[in-house]
Amino acid sequence: MYRILYKEQLNQTVFRLDVLAPPVAAKAQPGQFVILRVDEAGERIPLTVADYDPVAGSVTVIFQAVGATTLALSRLQVGDCLADFVGPLGRATETDGLKKVAVISGGVGCAIAYPVAKKLHALGCEVHTVAGFRNADMVILQEAFREVSDRFFLMTDDGSAGEKGLVTDALRRLIEGGERYDKVIAIGPLPMMKFVCCLTKEYDVPTVVSMNPIMIDGTGMCGGCRLTVGGEMKFACVDGPEFDGHLVDFDEAMERASMYREQERHAYDSACNLFGKEGV
Repeated sequence: MYRILYKEQLNQTVFRLDVLAPPVAAKAQPGQFVILRVDEAGERIPLTVADYDPVAGSVTVIFQAVGATTLALSRLQVGDCLADFVGPLGRATETDGLKKVAVISGGVGCAIAYPVAKKLHALGCEVHTVAGFRNADMVILQEAFREVSDRFFLMTDDGSAGEKGLVTDALRRLIEGGERYDKVIAIGPLPMMKFVCCLTKEYDVPTVVSMNPIMIDGTGMCGGCRLTVGGEMKFACVDGPEFDGHLVDFDEAMERASMYREQERHAYDSACNLFGKEGV
């Protein structure tokens, strides 16, 4: 069993959990993920490693309570235990040789982007971070990003925090202002990553995206997380989750991501009836 050491609600729907999982913490790297189950009867869901402490043996996950399992996960308290916490899975972010990187993140994707920016900063890379949210109420990890970024830009759709606009507005301004990046790393909603890649392709800037399609087993056996990259079928769980953004078929990925929306809504509504929605 994997005990919850720390819990924090970051905004109305986003939560942080630190989980005691020494074998995972000892090997985890930015970009990797775990697959967990809340209880023995629960479904398996992937969550990206948001941070890790090999000394304490803890792994941090940050998630949004938008489905039945994440709603159940949000109801757990410090001292409760998870049935499963398997990982680290997937390929770690490639950081070798990078001297200057722009990390572009959106929404809860910032939880995935943070450990990447943190490691790059620790390696001496110049890190420029752009974080985007719908409004001030949705902002998370702002101060954490500032600590690991040489330049940090906060964007909101309505201008209620930081600067009004999209992450692509800030990135275009940086590139056209003369910034030259070895790589852009984009992590967030599929439409955001798609338009970041459209922009960087204009300027021939190498771009990596983190893909989180439907996933079941996390070992490449079920095929649920397949996506098309450069005209070839890839599995996000073993070939990724990071891929060359200029080669990803985002339209196909977005279509597949919406396939089970009705079933997901039904499961979420059932979970709300069971648990209630207090604090979510």
